[in-house]
Amino acid sequence: MKGFKNSRLCVLVIFFLLHFGVWCNGDTENMGAQMEKNEINSLYSTIQGFVGKWWNGSDLYPDPCGWTPIQGVSCDLFDGFWYVTDLNIGPIHDNSLSCAPNVEFSSNLFTLKHLKSLTFFNCFVLPRHHPTSIPTERWEFLASSLESLEFRSNPGLIGQIPSTFGRLIKLQSLVLVENGLSGEMPQSLGNLVNLKRLVLAGNKLNGEIPDTFGRFTQLLICDLSRNKLSGVLPKSLFGGLISLLKLDLSCNNLQGKIPQEISQMKNLTLLDLSNNKLSSGLPKSIQEMTCLEELVLSNNPMGGFLDVLDWYNMIKLTTLDLSNMNLTGEIPKSIVELKKLRFLGLNDNKLIGKIPKNLENLPNVSAIYLYGNNLTGELQFSQWFYRKMGRRFGAWGNQNLCYTFGLVSSDVPFGVKQCQQELKFVIDVEMNSSFVDFQSSMGYLNDCGIWRCFVVELFMVILLLLK
Repeated sequence: MKGFKNSRLCVLVIFFLLHFGVWCNGDTENMGAQMEKNEINSLYSTIQGFVGKWWNGSDLYPDPCGWTPIQGVSCDLFDGFWYVTDLNIGPIHDNSLSCAPNVEFSSNLFTLKHLKSLTFFNCFVLPRHHPTSIPTERWEFLASSLESLEFRSNPGLIGQIPSTFGRLIKLQSLVLVENGLSGEMPQSLGNLVNLKRLVLAGNKLNGEIPDTFGRFTQLLICDLSRNKLSGVLPKSLFGGLISLLKLDLSCNNLQGKIPQEISQMKNLTLLDLSNNKLSSGLPKSIQEMTCLEELVLSNNPMGGFLDVLDWYNMIKLTTLDLSNMNLTGEIPKSIVELKKLRFLGLNDNKLIGKIPKNLENLPNVSAIYLYGNNLTGELQFSQWFYRKMGRRFGAWGNQNLCYTFGLVSSDVPFGVKQCQQELKFVIDVEMNSSFVDFQSSMGYLNDCGIWRCFVVELFMVILLLLK
C-alpha cells in the first residue's frame, strides 16, 4: 500500500515538472521573440508624431513588446516576431503618454500591417490653435487587419469623415464621438458590411442619412445623435438593419414621418428619435416592435392620437417618453398593462379626459409626468402614492384637474388644486339648515315673544359672519 502511494506521488511530481518545463520553455520562447526593425521604426515614428520628438523609447527593454511595454500598445506573435495589434493614443490610462499640442499623423502609422485596433482619445484638443484633419489617404493599407477604429473626445479634430474609410472592409466598430467633424457622411461607409457598432454622435455632421446604411445587416448599435442631420428617414435604413439592438438619431433636424418599415427591426430594444422635426403621427407599426424597452420620441411636432397604438403589445417597455409631441385624445387604459414601466412622460401635449386610476398599480414606475395638458376631473390616487412619488408625479398645468378633499397637506400632488365639491356641499347644507332654522324661529316667535326673535336674529348674524 505504501509503495502504491509513493508511485502516485512520483507520477504527480513528474507530471508537474513536465508541465512546468513546457510552460517555461514556451514563455522563454515568447520573451525571446523580437520585433522586426521596420515595425519598431514605424511604431516609434507614429508615437513621436502624437506625443513629441522627445520620446525615443529608451526606457523600453528589449522593445515595446518586451518586459517593459508601452501603456496602450499591445502586440502579438506572427511568424516568430512581435507585431503591434492594438494602439491607443491619448490619456486612456493614468500612465499613458499624453499628446503634444502640435500633434500630427505620421505616415508610418499605415505600415503597421497587423494593427487590429486603433484609438485616439482626447488627443486633438486645440480647434483654434492647432486644428487637425483625419488623413484621407493610405487607409487601404490597414484594410486587411483593422477591425476597430475610434476617435473619442477630440474637439480639435475637424474636417470631413474620409470616404476612404469605406475601404476598411474588416472593420467591425467605427466610433467617431464628440469630435469637431463636419460635412456629410460618405456613401462609401455602406461598404463596411461587417460593422457591428457605428457611433458618430456629438459632431457637426449635416446632410441626409445615406441610403447605403441599409446594408449594415450585422449592425447592433447605431448612434448618429447630436449632429445636424436633415432630410427624411430612409426606408432602406429600417428595412436593412434587421439585427439592430439600439438606434439613436436624437438631437438632429430630421423631418417627415416615421416609416412603417420601422417594424422590421424586430430585435430593437432602444429607439430614440427625440428632438427632431418628425410629424404625421405615431405609426401603428411601432406596436409590432415587441422587444422595445426604451421608446423616446419626445420633442417632435408629431401630432395625432396616443390611443392609435395597442400598448399592451409592448410589455417590455421600461421607458416611454412621448412628451411635447402635440398629441391629442385621452390617455389609453392599455398603458396600465406595461408592468415593467419605470418612466412615463406624456407632459406638454394636448391630452384630455381623466387620468386612469390604475396608473398607481404599475409596480416599477418611479416617475410619471403628465403636466402641461388639458386633463380634467378628480385624481383618484391614494395618499400612499403621492407620498411615494413626490414631485416625480407631475400633474401641474392642467387647469381643470384637482385632488380629492381630505389628504394630508404634506402628501398632496404638487401644483394641483384641491377639489371644491366637498366644501361646496358643506356650505350648501349649512345654508339650507340655517334657512330652516330661521323659518322655525320665526314661527316660534309668534308663540314665545319678541325677546326670542332678538336671540334668533343675533344667531343668524354670527353664523353669517363665520361663513
